[in-house]
Amino acid sequence: MRYVFFENWTHVWHMDLMTFISFMALFILIRISGKRTLAKFNAFDFIVTVALGSVLAYMMLAKITFTEGLLVLLLIIGLQYLFARLSRASDTMDQVLNASPRLLLYKGHYLEDSMKKEAITKNEIFAVIRKEGLAKIKYVLAVVIEPDGEISVIEKNGGSAEHNTIDNLNVPDKS
Repeated sequence: MRYVFFENWTHVWHMDLMTFISFMALFILIRISGKRTLAKFNAFDFIVTVALGSVLAYMMLAKITFTEGLLVLLLIIGLQYLFARLSRASDTMDQVLNASPRLLLYKGHYLEDSMKKEAITKNEIFAVIRKEGLAKIKYVLAVVIEPDGEISVIEKNGGSAEHNTIDNLNVPDKS
């Protein structure tokens, strides 16, 4: 705690160099690994993003060596890639690793069991509907919580029966 504001110039330059090298290394790894690395499709993708940021901070502050940090970054990105491949290859793994969308409101009826499981209130659903520019629930076919936690509002499609069915929402079930 002796050096609160300044230790020495060597330490400052070391932090600058580590920040530059670490940032460039992560940037290159993300470009190589593809867009999925920073996507927010599911909980695992969120964890990957947080973990990458944490490792980058430790590397920048020289709390771990560059080599250690690089290996951890490679491991995190590799695990994310492996889990994405497993999820794609197996429906069972997909169900284990990824959340499913869930209906919260359908044709004016709140699905209380779904709302309870997702810890969503009627007021939160109203707020999302208002953000979509809709004044009343009667204009809404469905409200769905997506796997990434976002809430989607699907407007009624001019009253057409063929467009106003749960099958067209591509949501597994009502609960």
